[in-house]
Amino acid sequence: MKSESLFNAIRSEDEQTVASLLAEHPELLNEKDQRGSTPLLLATYYGHLGISKTIIAAGADLNAKDASGNTALMGVCFKGYVEVAKLLIDEGADVNVQNFNGATALIYAATFNQKELVELLLERGANPDLRDSRDLKAEDHARMQGLDQIENLLKHATP
Repeated sequence: MKSESLFNAIRSEDEQTVASLLAEHPELLNEKDQRGSTPLLLATYYGHLGISKTIIAAGADLNAKDASGNTALMGVCFKGYVEVAKLLIDEGADVNVQNFNGATALIYAATFNQKELVELLLERGANPDLRDSRDLKAEDHARMQGLDQIENLLKHATP
């Protein structure tokens, strides 16, 4: 099955195979694996910058969501992949998308102590006032984790 070959190539960081498969079968850009991840979501989750560029160049939906409603940008903000986050934002990923629980990339970055990503997201227009399904903002999540620097950064941020 071509989609399984694509996902395996992404997992093994085989950029040449990814490029070949997408060139021959552009419909694979919209395929989802067993977790609901598109090729872009999977590539970014693994932090594969080169493969992510290849997939984006092939026309991937930057704001596609997995089975939990998470986007590629949310995943890299959880994982701390700053360069991949910059790529996604530069290419037009929406910094304010919310998943099924209302979480945003900024909430993930704040919750998981990714200060550089919090700064990047704020610079690129992330709204610090968006609330999740528990009515919590990114600042609240930072406070609950005891992340004073991030909490203060968010406290003084303007939407």
